[in-house]
Amino acid sequence: MDPRDALNEGPGRPQALALLSAVLEREGFEVFRGEDQHCYLRHTGTNSVSMPAPNPHRPLSPIELSRRANLAAYLDVCSEDELIEDVLLPLFRQLGFHRTTAAGHKDKALEYGKDIWMRYTLPTQHVIYFGLQAKRGKIDSSGVTRTGNANVAEIHNQVLMMLAHEIFDPESNKRVLVDHALIVAGGEITKQDSSQTVLNLGVTV
Repeated sequence: MDPRDALNEGPGRPQALALLSAVLEREGFEVFRGEDQHCYLRHTGTNSVSMPAPNPHRPLSPIELSRRANLAAYLDVCSEDELIEDVLLPLFRQLGFHRTTAAGHKDKALEYGKDIWMRYTLPTQHVIYFGLQAKRGKIDSSGVTRTGNANVAEIHNQVLMMLAHEIFDPESNKRVLVDHALIVAGGEITKQDSSQTVLNLGVTV
């Protein structure tokens, strides 16, 4: 399917593409040419595309740099609920987490330190549970904040509450404890001053 191997057809290789598609569609696949002009296979049943995994250490493309800049600008203006609903929930659902549920902020008494709880099924079919505490601004390492940002002591209390309070999983019809706690900040997490006591957050059980 290399455009340089074209014979009696254009560089898009429409005739070769049609011949290859006719053979593979009997096996449940279809062939298409991507925006990068490379040929890819797509399974018609699952819509999954066979392609190599991107290298996380490669330089970002201009489109990816633009998306990162747009995300950073959005994080500066979004509310905490928008951060959860528009960014975190789609992200974790795409990563394969199940029962991804946001507690919301209308009734904080029902959160028990969890903005989101979700479950993940391991290849061994064991299920582990995650709780997540999200802050739209930065997390301040100092014990006192003057700008309205969350501080580490507040996060620590919420994480302890998260790990101690049971959640009800309707799929298993059981009440379970969170196995892992995640902390997400829409802003920066400041470093600790040398004059302050180091606070170790034991958030992973």
